[in-house]
Amino acid sequence: MSAQGGSVIRVGTRASALAMAQTRQIADRIATAAKAEVELVPVTTEGDISRASLASLGGTGVFVTALREALLDGRCDLVVHSMKDLPTAEHEGLRLGAVPKRADARDALCARDGLTLATLPEGARVGTGSPRRIAQVRAVRPDLEVLDIRGNIDTRLGKVESGELDAVLLAAAGLGRLGRTDAVTELLPLDEWPTAAAQGALAIEVRRARGDRALEQALEAVDHRSSRAAALAERLVLAGLEAGCAAPVGVTAFLDDELLFLSASVYSADGTRRITSSHAATPESRSAADLAEAARDVADRAVAELLGNGAAELAAAIEETP
Repeated sequence: MSAQGGSVIRVGTRASALAMAQTRQIADRIATAAKAEVELVPVTTEGDISRASLASLGGTGVFVTALREALLDGRCDLVVHSMKDLPTAEHEGLRLGAVPKRADARDALCARDGLTLATLPEGARVGTGSPRRIAQVRAVRPDLEVLDIRGNIDTRLGKVESGELDAVLLAAAGLGRLGRTDAVTELLPLDEWPTAAAQGALAIEVRRARGDRALEQALEAVDHRSSRAAALAERLVLAGLEAGCAAPVGVTAFLDDELLFLSASVYSADGTRRITSSHAATPESRSAADLAEAARDVADRAVAELLGNGAAELAAAIEETP
């Protein structure tokens, strides 16, 4: 592929409506920055085919492997992932080319009749496919019935509209990208309800060898340094805990003025226990290298404190990264 001379940049993506919508937004930005045409290459992944729970599938990698294979064998020039789906370990043949500006990292409750988590009646049925969200609901509302569900956003919202469920929990970012924020009845605050590492962030992955100069410049134009640093800090916590994307771990990092803040919580599967660690670091500058160093600092301290306070005792509730 050459981004010059009117050639085409092939962008790999999952074929779901959400993945296509978010990839199209990024592809348009890549096309403008590289002054090239783009072509979306839909790829079906294991996670798209199977109806089993993410925990039983192993969580990490089920939406990623097929995309990576398409990139490595030359069917596309870059792929766009939801960053929370990526394994935390580096791939020997691929690199993270860019992290665009992060969308809303919060979880959203979509309930019937405008209900919130606090006002749902006792015994209400709440659907989610996330062990973390299950643990969090059980922690604050043990009287609710939490059901493990799969399916795309429209399918899940349809379960509420049909009366099969009273509410579902979804990522606010996905609802926003599909134009379905009208279904949200409550946005859950990150300080009380931390979400999956890198939730709301996208990852553009490319082959490790440097490619066309125009494409590399386009990746630099799309990359958002503070979003990359926050996502890195959150993912380093998962790596340090040897936890996959389906583990009951909530992590929140953000840059505010001159400080990079991070807070991480590990939950027992039933929500009865929660261990939390919070730290901050001051990057020497806003350079990518200094932000990455600050991210590693806060993540290392959080992991050490979590393990020291007994997070390892909750290991049975954590799906280890394959």
